Amino acid sequence: MTIRLHNTKTRRKEDFAPIDPQNVRMYVCGPTVYDRAHLGNARPVVVFDALFRLLRHTYGADHVTYVRNFTDVDDKINATALARQQAGAAGTLEDLVRERSDETIGWYHADMDALGALRPSQEPRATEFVGQMIAMTAALIEKGHAYAKDGHVLFRVRSYENYGALSGRSVDDMIAGARVEVAPFKEDPMDFVLWKPSTDDLPGWDSPWGRGRPGWHIECSAMAAELLGESFDIHGGGNDLQFPHHENEIAQSACMGHGFANVWLHNEMLQVEGKKMSKSLGNFFTVRDLLDNGVPGEVIRFVMLSTHYRKPMDWTEKKRGEAEATLRGWYQLLLDHGFTAKLVADMKAEGAWNADAEFVGVLGNDLNTSGAIARMHVMAKNKTAATLVGFAHALELLGLIGDWADLPDLAQADAAPAVDPAIAAKVEALLEQRKAARGAKDFAAADQVRDVLNAAGVQVSDAGGAVMWTLSADFDPSKLEGA
Repeated sequence: MTIRLHNTKTRRKEDFAPIDPQNVRMYVCGPTVYDRAHLGNARPVVVFDALFRLLRHTYGADHVTYVRNFTDVDDKINATALARQQAGAAGTLEDLVRERSDETIGWYHADMDALGALRPSQEPRATEFVGQMIAMTAALIEKGHAYAKDGHVLFRVRSYENYGALSGRSVDDMIAGARVEVAPFKEDPMDFVLWKPSTDDLPGWDSPWGRGRPGWHIECSAMAAELLGESFDIHGGGNDLQFPHHENEIAQSACMGHGFANVWLHNEMLQVEGKKMSKSLGNFFTVRDLLDNGVPGEVIRFVMLSTHYRKPMDWTEKKRGEAEATLRGWYQLLLDHGFTAKLVADMKAEGAWNADAEFVGVLGNDLNTSGAIARMHVMAKNKTAATLVGFAHALELLGLIGDWADLPDLAQADAAPAVDPAIAAKVEALLEQRKAARGAKDFAAADQVRDVLNAAGVQVSDAGGAVMWTLSADFDPSKLEGA
């Protein structure tokens, strides 16, 4: 299957052709770990997790490397650590910064896990790659693209002639329309910081320009080059990062002679009930707020995936309710047709866990999750055995179910009375007998078992080696006795 992606760099949809299909590489800008992730922070996580899953499906799970960083060098983290130190907390400031970062990363993992997001292949912390950032900064000075002054190192924006190509703006237009920091150590207002000095009461590292810490933009360039190579396939993030962060990453890396990312993807922003999320409007909330108020993680994920990533997403209470009802109905549908963790495991082992080609084709067309969900509605109405396997596969591929053993709990809100465990065990035992008879090519015995099940009102469906069953309205358990 050919995946097509809208490349921000070229402003058009293109066939995705990885540099090395055996090692597809993606970098996504991660969070600055100073507080809980709000709902807007979760959108790129869900979007690029869906892409990660699609790439793994297409190229193989072992052939995709996904890097998402943690920015743990930040003034807000420093301020929190300093406040704790002044309140009497034990440890150096660096210890307290690490403690705060560890705490926030733990929160982030718990919240994103709840949304069904897979952990990336690597999650580097900026503080672990300061040496690489210093080396890149020194190389940019040597090449004439950066300069040191007053303990700072600045990147010469005008030394890179293609600056602004990603966002489609000229340097002069940016100066006229943007708020840029005017500082005495800058040659040009657009020049940005690669390194800045640290006072004695702030975390810092020794460097050729004195004790200090890296600027934000150099962090991602250095980590991406170190972990993915000088050229890699995809760089993603929210469109609020397109300028200046991604523009600056490109400039730094290109001036190092790096090819950097071939494809740039940007998701649009999130609103709440039609308005920008903000504390002043009272519509600001974190992922944890929703989870703690009883909104399941899979529901949050479903609402986000119901809008194409390049369109603004509006979180509303109505959408939340509709998403929850849809998911509960879908989970119950699979329960009603005999889907269990064992069934799914057997299908995977037997090569019967097959994707729906139309679903994957829609998803591969610029990560069209909303279109893919529309296809799932069609599959759910069809209800044939083959369609339900593709439907179940789609639920897993979109990250809307992780552990199939959880299916009964996921469907609980709208669940019909559960099948008596003793009856379920009896049916499963008979199906195992039927399977063994088929394996021995004793088709008469296999048909005899099926006749018993049919007579009792157990409806059995076969699809590519998968066996699903459900109890009809006239199910008679007495007819299973002695079978």
